[in-house]
Amino acid sequence: MQTTELASFIDHTLLKPEATPDQIRKLCREALQYHFIAVCVNPIYVPLCAEELRGSQVKIATVIGFPLGATLTEAKVYEARAAANHGASELDMVIQIGALKAGMHNQVSQDIAAVVAAGRESGALVKVIIETCLLTDDEKIIACQLSQNAGAAFVKTSTGFSTGGATVEDVALMRRTVGAQMGVKASGGIRTLDDAQKMIAAGATRLGASSGVKIIAG
Repeated sequence: MQTTELASFIDHTLLKPEATPDQIRKLCREALQYHFIAVCVNPIYVPLCAEELRGSQVKIATVIGFPLGATLTEAKVYEARAAANHGASELDMVIQIGALKAGMHNQVSQDIAAVVAAGRESGALVKVIIETCLLTDDEKIIACQLSQNAGAAFVKTSTGFSTGGATVEDVALMRRTVGAQMGVKASGGIRTLDDAQKMIAAGATRLGASSGVKIIAG
């Protein structure tokens, strides 16, 4: 795979709580230089990215209910609308993980659907972070099915802030579950070209990585 094609898979990511405006500006410059498909930042930096990336093809992704997912649905909806209004076109939301594990599938589904609806108001797509490291395989399948039925555009493995990140096995399971109609984003621990290629081979159509420049450099 050519580096330009690989770059089109990568959400160039900086979600550390200590990230500074200068570091976000650098992230945007790198995204422009290497033609990454998107930057992924915390909501507070969406307006800055919109300013830095104005007129470019680089998308702005942000995170909703991050990193725990244990936020009131109303708060997630407000956060999604505000982020979209400031320029985010992709919203990576975290599911209510505990509710899923308790079998409260309707609640999880309604939470996802509410954020999807909020995103649609501004044309923003939703990626649903299911936090695979905390789920059984059966729970991963259910989370993917609920996300798909709620109208999300992607399912995503991980926040990168829990006990583990993306694995080839989880990406393959998620792809089998959602079929070809939905995106699968692998995120968390993808640091090398080899990591990236394995995730894509397993079915990932997007990669969340803070090491995007290093990956492209091989």
